[in-house]
Amino acid sequence: MSLLLDTHILLWWLSDDSLLPTAAREAIASPQTEVLISAATAWEIAIKQAAGRLDAPEDLLEAVEANDFQTLTITAAHAVDAAALPPHHSDPFDRMLIAQARAETLTLISVDNRFPKYDVELLALS
Repeated sequence: MSLLLDTHILLWWLSDDSLLPTAAREAIASPQTEVLISAATAWEIAIKQAAGRLDAPEDLLEAVEANDFQTLTITAAHAVDAAALPPHHSDPFDRMLIAQARAETLTLISVDNRFPKYDVELLALS
């Protein structure tokens, strides 16, 4: 299974936060799972850190690498697909994750209740 983590899921994993659902924790920890982190997630974290609105690891890329997570670049096709999505969600970072998961056939992990409105594979968390 190949998973794409939403920003909050990544941060909860890195901080061992109890908010991370058990199903997500188990899927991420499984040796059979490939875990991907979008460049959009790193960008979102960096922007919010710079604005003082988010407490996240200063060494984010090292933390991602230490967990054997792969990074997923943003392509022009991803950008076009994100813009073409129905307007269920206005957050551009989340729209990008949805577009990437769809294009790359990834299972997305998020607790965002707007994600199921899209035709995207989601990890069941309940």
